[in-house]
Order: sequence, then C-alpha cells, then structure tokens
Amino acid sequence: MEKTLIQPLIAALISSLIAIRAYRRKSLDLSGALAGFIVMTVHIAVGYRYGALLLVFFFTSSKLTKVGEEKKRRVDADFKEGGQRNWIQVLFNSGIATVLAVILWKLTGWQDRCLDSKDSILITSIIGGIIGHYCCCNGDTWSSEIGVLSDAQPRLITTFKPVRKGTNGGVTQAGLLAAAAGGSVVGLTFVVFGFFTTKCTYDVAVKQLLVIPLSAMAGLGGSLIDSFLGATLQFSGYCTVRNKVVGKPGATVKKISGLSILDNNGVNLVSILLTSLLTSIACMYIF
Repeated sequence: MEKTLIQPLIAALISSLIAIRAYRRKSLDLSGALAGFIVMTVHIAVGYRYGALLLVFFFTSSKLTKVGEEKKRRVDADFKEGGQRNWIQVLFNSGIATVLAVILWKLTGWQDRCLDSKDSILITSIIGGIIGHYCCCNGDTWSSEIGVLSDAQPRLITTFKPVRKGTNGGVTQAGLLAAAAGGSVVGLTFVVFGFFTTKCTYDVAVKQLLVIPLSAMAGLGGSLIDSFLGATLQFSGYCTVRNKVVGKPGATVKKISGLSILDNNGVNLVSILLTSLLTSIACMYIF
C-alpha cells in the first residue's frame, strides 16, 4: 500500500483511540472529542512530527489541568472536572495550526522538511508558524495551571499591582518559568522527531537545535501576550456572593481589570495568531 493511503489510515486509527480515551477521562466532552479526532487526524496524516506537537500539547496540558483540582475549584468560577474542553476550545487552540498543516501538505506532499530558508522561505515560515502555535498553547496552559498553584500572589501584567488568583492578566514567577518550559518541550519534540522524519545536510540538521531556545521564547512570549490581552480586553471581577474571580460583570461583581471585548477563547486565538506570526518571521531569519 502506498504511503498516501497508509499514513491517513494510521492517523485515523491513532486519533480515534486518543479521542475516545480523552472523552472517557473527561478531558474532552463529546463535541471536543469529535473535533479533536478531526484535527489530530489532519496533523498526523500531514506528518508524524506535527501530530507529535499536537499530542505533546494535549497530553501535558490535560495532565497539568488535573493537578491540584481541589485548589483550582476554589479559585476558578468556570472550573470543570478534568478540565473538560468542548469543540470550540479545541478549534480555537488548534485551528490555525491545522490550516497551516494543510497548506504545508499541499506544498510538500508527504515529505517532512527541515527548517531551511535557503531551500524554501515559504515552507520554513509555515513550519515556524506551527511551532509557534503550539509553543503558545502549551506555554500559556502550563503557565496558568502551574501559576494558580503557586503560593505567590499574582501581579497584573499592566500595572504590577497584586491581584487575586484567577484574575485575567495576573502573572507569577512560577507561571512565567512554566511558560518557557512548556514551549521548550514543544521545541524538543520537534527536534527529536525531526531526526527520524527528515533528511537534511549536517549543518542544517545541527542548526535545528536552535528550535529549542526559540520555542522557550515563543512559549514565554505567547503567555505574556495572552496575559496582556487578558488584562486589557477581557473582564475580570470579584463576585462577593461566590467569593471568586469571574469573567462577566454583574450586580454583585466588583471590577478588577479589563474590558468586556474578548472572552477566554478570543484571547487565546489572538495570542496564538500573534505568536505564530512572530515565530514564523523569526524562523525565516534564523534558519
């Protein structure tokens, strides 16, 4: 059987098993599992390396979401058991990369390529965009899930004033370090899988190692962009009845920061888009 048939079949099989497992473990609801199946199949079918980036983000983030659930339940007004995600969250956190992966497939077919602007600036920029996408997603999720468990009081990124845990735009040192670590894991995954899926000259292959520090910066940068958008364009207020930070104004809600322009999904989408663009441009100049 030809690769053009085998790889999509393998992609569909792996994706179905993971989607079913995620649904049973309440990491995804039914709509999220169906959307996840589609985007996972596309990623893995285009290239195993891109499927690996998506799965590293999904598995590590899902695991961290379940750490310290009791503490998070007391802080998060929208807490869901297992951090259960729906189709909207799946698409907002993987849609851009899925589109880029399809474009990449149209340009390269089933051949995985190294980051090398001398070979193709366009392909290098698209791959960079996919890397930046998942560095932002993973970095921001790691930052949020670890930062909220920190004993340190968060500070609003725009004023550096102390704010309650759960406030959009609140940052901690632990959270920022976690963001860089989350990005690094994505970069490391890209490099390691590339050793098995790509063929390039020795000099180009060695240069791929620069993806790891670049990914750390993308993870941190994406988290900072997300925090800035959250502090300015996303509403945060303290509900005196529920004794929690909430994301919508109300009679019993005292405003902390932000305007009611974007919700959490909107903030994620804009920060992912900007981080993908910046990482794409960086890759064109670095590689």
